[in-house]
Amino acid sequence: MIALYVAGFAVVLAGIAGLVLPVLPGAILILAGSVLVAWAEGFTRVGWGSLTAIGILCAAIWAVDLLASALGAKAFGASGWSVAGAGVGLVAGLFLGLPGILLGPPLGAIAFEYARNPNFGRALRAGVGAFVGFVLGSAAKVALAFVALGVLVVAVAS
Repeated sequence: MIALYVAGFAVVLAGIAGLVLPVLPGAILILAGSVLVAWAEGFTRVGWGSLTAIGILCAAIWAVDLLASALGAKAFGASGWSVAGAGVGLVAGLFLGLPGILLGPPLGAIAFEYARNPNFGRALRAGVGAFVGFVLGSAAKVALAFVALGVLVVAVAS
């Protein structure tokens, strides 16, 4: 039982680290660690209600991860091309580690916006929007992760 608690909370903490480290699937690890903690006492303290809430929070983390940069570009007046470019930049950046994840969306937004309309100022605004979206999205992911951790801790303590 103690081993499952320790393993579960270790996996949850690895998941929180995975929200900023691209090699770890953060939301999946948070949910998996929560299931381990629930399993430690036969799902009595941490039941299906708590796990469902944590699962919904983890799905929200995943959605924020996918949409933040693209929506940030759109908020700064970027066209659909730069929104698509931010998404392509994110996917391409995943293979380049942390620098790629940080720079992929803004560079993708700039490249696609510039290809659509060779106005560098407009393209740069789209890139700034993608970066702002990424930063705000990261903050939202971490906040959601701590809410999920709070749900888990409250369920264990009850």
